[in-house]
Amino acid sequence: MDRYRLLSSNNGPTNRVPRYPDIPLSFEDNYFITTEGDRMDILAQQFYKDSSLWWVIAISNPSINQGSYFIKPGTQIRIPTNIDSIINTYKAINR
Repeated sequence: MDRYRLLSSNNGPTNRVPRYPDIPLSFEDNYFITTEGDRMDILAQQFYKDSSLWWVIAISNPSINQGSYFIKPGTQIRIPTNIDSIINTYKAINR
């Protein structure tokens, strides 16, 4: 999912900054302990079959360094499972 494509107008791209949804905790969330070389985009590909959804993992784990794809080994992270709902909310708040 190209999250920036959703921000374009009928007259071409805009300079809008995407707004991201709150991602509440769920009993169905997965928790994962990172190992050497884990990156948010690789985990998004593994869990969602779409590396561009790395931002879902980043938003769900605010204690992780938001300036990097890399995650310190041994860090427990949350992987939300309700990805369709998250994407729909993202689309709705960025219309």
